[in-house]
Amino acid sequence: MKNILVWGMSDFPGGIESVIINYLKHFNFSKVHFDFIITKPEIAYREQLQKWGCSVFYFPQKRKNPIKYYKKLNDFFKNKSQNYDILWFNTNDLSNIDCVKLAKKYGIKRRIIHSHNSKNTAEGLNKIRKTVFHSYNKKNISKWATDYWACSTAAATWMYPHQLIRDNKIKIIKNAISLDDLKFSEEKRKKIRSKLNLKGNYIIGNIGRLNFQKNQEFIIDILPQLLKMIPNAVVVLVGEGDDRKKLEKRIESLNLKSKVFLVGQQDNASSWYSSFDVLLFPSLFEGLSVTLLEAQANGLPILASNNVHPEEEKLNNNFSYLSLDKDMKEWVNKLNYIAKNVKRENRSNIKNNFQKNGYEINTAAKQLQLEFLKEE
Repeated sequence: MKNILVWGMSDFPGGIESVIINYLKHFNFSKVHFDFIITKPEIAYREQLQKWGCSVFYFPQKRKNPIKYYKKLNDFFKNKSQNYDILWFNTNDLSNIDCVKLAKKYGIKRRIIHSHNSKNTAEGLNKIRKTVFHSYNKKNISKWATDYWACSTAAATWMYPHQLIRDNKIKIIKNAISLDDLKFSEEKRKKIRSKLNLKGNYIIGNIGRLNFQKNQEFIIDILPQLLKMIPNAVVVLVGEGDDRKKLEKRIESLNLKSKVFLVGQQDNASSWYSSFDVLLFPSLFEGLSVTLLEAQANGLPILASNNVHPEEEKLNNNFSYLSLDKDMKEWVNKLNYIAKNVKRENRSNIKNNFQKNGYEINTAAKQLQLEFLKEE
C-alpha cells in the first residue's frame, strides 16, 4: 500500500480537480490511499472523497495569514510526513511550492510535481509576483522535487527548466477520461433544451471557469455577426468565475440577454455537451483542456483557438482551429460552415481515437497506478 498526500484540489470542480477525480475513480484503493491538503474552506467532490476514505486537511490561505499558514503547514509535515510515501503536487505554476520543500525537509521520499497549465493564469500585480517566484523555483526545482509530470509538452515547457526536458526527465500524464460517462444522449439533450426553452435553437456552448484565460467575452462579441447568418443561434455558458459580472454587462450592452444564457456551475457535464450543437472554445492558453477532451468524448463538433496545442488535443476529425489573430468574420464564417456541414462524431470512431492516443481512462489509470507503486 502506498500512502499519497495530494495538493491541488480547490473548492471549484475545475480542470485539475476533474483530472484527479477521474483517475481516483479507477484506482484500486487496496494498493493506493490518498489524503488531501487544501487552503480553502471546502473541497470539490468532498462526498466522493469521504466515501473513498480520504482525509482532508484544511489550512489558512497564505495571502490572508502567511504566518499562521506556514506554522500550521510546517507542524503538519513535521508530525505527519512519516505517514506518506509520496507527495503529489498538482499545480498551474511554481510560485508557491512550500509543500514540496517541507515534504523534502521532513522525509517524504517521492515528491511529484504535476504541471496542468502552460502560462501564468494570474492578472495584475499578482501576475508579476507569481512570475518572479515561479521563475526562481523553476530554475531550482530539482533541489526539492524527485519526479516531474505534465499534462502536455507545453505544460512541461512552462513548468520545468530546459535541462530536465533535454534529459528526458519529464513524464507526460494524459488527462484521461471515461467515455461511458460522457457519451451523447438524445434524452439528456431534449431535457436540457426543454428546460431552457431552446428546443429549436442552434446552441453554441462553452464549459469552463468564467475568467480571462477562457475568453468567453470573445464568444459574446461575435454573436451579433453570427445571428445574421444563423438567426436561431444562442450561447450557453456553463461555469462560474470572476468574470461573471463583466460578461453580464457585456451581454446587456449588446442587447443579447435573450440570446446568452449563463447557467452557472453544473455537475452533469454529459447532459450539457449533449444539448450543444457546437463547442466554441477561444481560450488564450491551455495546458491541456479537460473540457475539450470531454466534448470529443461526447462527439461534439468543436471550434477552438489554436492556443490549445492541436498536436495533443485534437482526437476527432470534427475538431477545428482558428487563430485569435484572425478577423471575427472568419470565426463567424467557420461557425456557419460547421452549423451547415459538420456532424457529431460516431461512437465507434470516438472509442478508437481515445484508445489510440492514450486518453481512455481504464488503460491510463492502470498505468498511473503503476507509477505510484514503483519503487525509487
